[in-house]
Amino acid sequence: MLRFKNINQLLEAAEGAGCIPVALADRELTFAPGAERRLCQVLTECGASMVYSHYYDRLPDGSSEAHPCIEYQAGSLRDDFDFGPCVILSGKAVRKAASMIPEREYADGGWYALRLALSELENGIMLCREYLYTAERTDHRASGAKQHDYVNPRQRSYQICMEQVCTDFLRRTGRLAPSDKMSVKIDEGTFSVEASVIIPVRNRVRTIGDAVRSALGQSTDFPFNVIVVDNGSTDGTGQVLAEIDSPALHAITLNGSEGLNIGGCWNKAVCSAICGRYAVQLDSDDIYSSEHTLQAIVNKFRSEHCAMVIGSYMLTDFALNELPPGKIDHSEWTDDNGANNALRINGLGAPRAFFTPLLRQILFPNTSYGEDYAVGIRLSRDYRIGRIYDVLYLCRRWEGNSDAALSVERTNLNNAYKDFLRTCELNARRRLNKE
Repeated sequence: MLRFKNINQLLEAAEGAGCIPVALADRELTFAPGAERRLCQVLTECGASMVYSHYYDRLPDGSSEAHPCIEYQAGSLRDDFDFGPCVILSGKAVRKAASMIPEREYADGGWYALRLALSELENGIMLCREYLYTAERTDHRASGAKQHDYVNPRQRSYQICMEQVCTDFLRRTGRLAPSDKMSVKIDEGTFSVEASVIIPVRNRVRTIGDAVRSALGQSTDFPFNVIVVDNGSTDGTGQVLAEIDSPALHAITLNGSEGLNIGGCWNKAVCSAICGRYAVQLDSDDIYSSEHTLQAIVNKFRSEHCAMVIGSYMLTDFALNELPPGKIDHSEWTDDNGANNALRINGLGAPRAFFTPLLRQILFPNTSYGEDYAVGIRLSRDYRIGRIYDVLYLCRRWEGNSDAALSVERTNLNNAYKDFLRTCELNARRRLNKE
């Protein structure tokens, strides 16, 4: 089996080769009987450019755990898409795909560039839905400890390289976002307050008080309120809210039977008469970094007339001690190319804030994962997005986080959903660019 190094190495292996087994990671592999033949069979008979499969993780105690993969689709643009540590490539497809890639991408961005090109070919990339091998597990971290790897600031040069590869791919496939961005009319509509901090919550008795007090403690030159949407809490969250005495706090209490997820709770708040001109996010686990966060966000709306503002945050533990990688500022975003690079990564940053009149037209999908990303990539297609690179938000990581220790199956569902969102966006852009 070939250990991938660069595209030139693969081109040499592709000379006269029909099937090329390739290891993508330095992990000990054990194949089931006939597994490599099966991969080659699927590749050949389906005319695919690449095939990958489900596999088993070998744990330190010698036992194995199923590791299913997700189907590749048009929106599977993440540079960290999980193919598993082993794939099989068509030699003919490798040669054709390599001819589509600028030579500057052959080295550092080689694998990402190649597999994007392979996905453009007929029958493209296929998942063989069989468990064909076992791989030694080398990363034993829980999901919550891994989820920010893709924006680790120590990998800035890597981020820049991957952005170039992704942008080249979007350009040659007619899926670049329009370069001319619209501004919003920030004086549109009549609102009782200028901004609303919106906090959806369910069973966060330990953290909701800190979040609400952080929001109510903001110092601004405009009126604002705090809207908490309690989605059927049963742990005393409602009592904590009732004990906070402030005319600026509004609780929308649901019984939990309405079928609303986080996105639906946001829609409840945004469409209510008490919502302000700007709707600003705060998760029930987290707090703002200072009393000036809300003012900084509204100042950005006012100065740039943007549809959405995204800040930067610091990862901390429950006691607010900094956790690695520390500050997450999403510095990969640029005004010129942010809307395109947003399709390569799995998140846009926090806190997120929206121009309410526009958000009421789009609304959130009724999900509890990716709902903000869906709105962000939709807005970025046509409108200016304001970025603040100072830390405005403290993202507290603790055992109660909903994403602290996700199973492979749950992680797969989350990733497949965001891939679907990107697929929708790519299709919309292609149609727009053809008009």
